[in-house]
Amino acid sequence: MAQEAHVTQGPLTTETGAPVADNQNSETAGAGGPVLVQDQLLLEKLAHFNRERIPERVVHARGAGAYGTFTVTADVTEYTRAAFLSEVGKETETFLRFSTVAGNLGSPDAVRDPRGFSLKFYTEEGNYDLVGNNTPVFFIKDAIKFPDFIHTQKRDPYTGSQEADNVWDFWSLSPESTHQVTWLHGDRGIPASYRHMDGFGSHTYQWNNEAGQAFWVKYHFKTDQGIKNLTAAEAEVVAGKDPDSHQRDLREAIERGEYPSWTVGVQIMPVAEAATYRFNPFDLTKVWPHADYPVIEFGKLELNRNPENVFAEVEQSVFSPAHFVPGIGPSPDKMLQGRLFAYGDAHRYRVGINADHLPVNRPHATEARTHSRDGLLYDGRHKGAKNYEPNSFGGPFQTDRALWQPVAVTGVTGDTEAPVHTEDNDFVQAGNLYRLMTEEEKERLIANLAGGISQVSREDIAERAINNFRQADGDFGKRLEAAVQALRG
Repeated sequence: MAQEAHVTQGPLTTETGAPVADNQNSETAGAGGPVLVQDQLLLEKLAHFNRERIPERVVHARGAGAYGTFTVTADVTEYTRAAFLSEVGKETETFLRFSTVAGNLGSPDAVRDPRGFSLKFYTEEGNYDLVGNNTPVFFIKDAIKFPDFIHTQKRDPYTGSQEADNVWDFWSLSPESTHQVTWLHGDRGIPASYRHMDGFGSHTYQWNNEAGQAFWVKYHFKTDQGIKNLTAAEAEVVAGKDPDSHQRDLREAIERGEYPSWTVGVQIMPVAEAATYRFNPFDLTKVWPHADYPVIEFGKLELNRNPENVFAEVEQSVFSPAHFVPGIGPSPDKMLQGRLFAYGDAHRYRVGINADHLPVNRPHATEARTHSRDGLLYDGRHKGAKNYEPNSFGGPFQTDRALWQPVAVTGVTGDTEAPVHTEDNDFVQAGNLYRLMTEEEKERLIANLAGGISQVSREDIAERAINNFRQADGDFGKRLEAAVQALRG
């Protein structure tokens, strides 16, 4: 269903407002002569057409989004001083962008891939971005490996295609990926829609309260529509028939007034417990067991308004985990630390240095007061104000209160692994996940993994990959080996 147009009726004009006499025929030298360079309407239209696209995201290129409302349902002021969480019943406008990870902008939605779950809160203290996925864990634990990992998931520079050799060679040589690979090839690897999947902040973040106490937290978004997934066979049909399946489902559900929602919760770990916890709580390849830190419900997220222009509001939307507000901050998670730089840098390259001025990105409940000026598409918003600080002309000033609490550090600088805890093992949680599955779920998991591993060209890569799952669980490895052998003949 088309949205109401916002262009006023009247004569068609050029970009500068001059009326257009003829939009059907270009100006020529005589009835059959060549086109004249003085036809500025033609040149304007062609020049604009050539520039209608910006570089697509390297990862999460394929996406859909919607506006909504976050409502506080439980008091969490004991843990955080964030203003948008200050009282039960408080509402904050949001924008949520869903995405696949590996595919290009025109790829189908119904594929086996993690889904991005990037949420922007337009709070009165500035925008807070929570950039997560539909999985609680990830393939790697250190951002220095991220470009290499993504290169294995994207098209090979020689063949121009995604290559099973690259995918499984990297995963098999990176045993920390075993947990996420098990998750990805299980039943939740291909959600039926964006509405029917959970979301996670994935990383560990810091909450801090008015008294200056700090806590480590993990976010959970539980879909109120229920979990629905596609089998590999079902996904092949859907992806072929309707590449836009997930985007269409989200848009049409909101148009029907069936607003999707999620129950929002948080796991909370006192800072003092992190150092002696049985595994590294900042390791993105691991979950915190709910038995240790139960999920505390504190909010409801509802999506209730579609964007009016996909390019302006979905493609040009920018998210960065570095966009914090008072009461929320980062943790020593090495993947998160890398993303604090990489996301903002990606958007400065893609959209431009003034990307945060765009309507979808700028603060909605407050105003940005900075001394930054100029650059591509600068809108002159500062008028004649001074562009330095401190100044005596009434300019914005610092608050002298940090957004988050400091973290104690010790030791010497260097290229080091994260501190080792008693149960820092790459395979334990993958094995636990496998043993939680029903027999039918295990069968589908084995079939999905075997289908991928069987496509590699070298036996050593296949064996190395199988061995990771063998270390997670003996039965897991034995059944996977047999399934791969059967497919490879």
